[in-house]
Amino acid sequence: MSKTADKETEKETDKAPKKKSPLVMILVVTLVALGGGVGATWFLLKDQIQTEGGEVKKPTAFMDLDVFTVNLQPEDGDHYLQVGLTIKILQTKVGDEIKKQMPEVRNRLLLLLSGKKPSEISTADGKQQLSTEITHEIKESLDSEPMKEEIIDVLFTSFVIQ
Repeated sequence: MSKTADKETEKETDKAPKKKSPLVMILVVTLVALGGGVGATWFLLKDQIQTEGGEVKKPTAFMDLDVFTVNLQPEDGDHYLQVGLTIKILQTKVGDEIKKQMPEVRNRLLLLLSGKKPSEISTADGKQQLSTEITHEIKESLDSEPMKEEIIDVLFTSFVIQ
């Protein structure tokens, strides 16, 4: 009876680890899947910033425009303006659309800038107003309403009145 009892004990011992093994395997696979899901979510959403209101804010980019040189409207002699511009936009396809519309954008900006007097744009308030007007002109050159909202601001990189 002792040999039979030993064989039965061996069979029970052999069966016990097999029952635990699938359970451990399932736990490991589940943990790996959860970790992979969390990692993938973080990777895909890392560029989006959560604001206090709970809405997702898209990342921004900057797009340099050429330097514009125009004659200003005469006040007390001839003056010209040389201005460098950078557009602050959302990182979407709006940058490509602006590039496609660049001849119209340049035309609108040249007409706007050349219609100014030196006294209108020499103060900080005048420059801020000019920035707002330039932003409006760039938005007007785009056909798509949603893309117009993706233009955030126009920044001056150089500004010389002479």
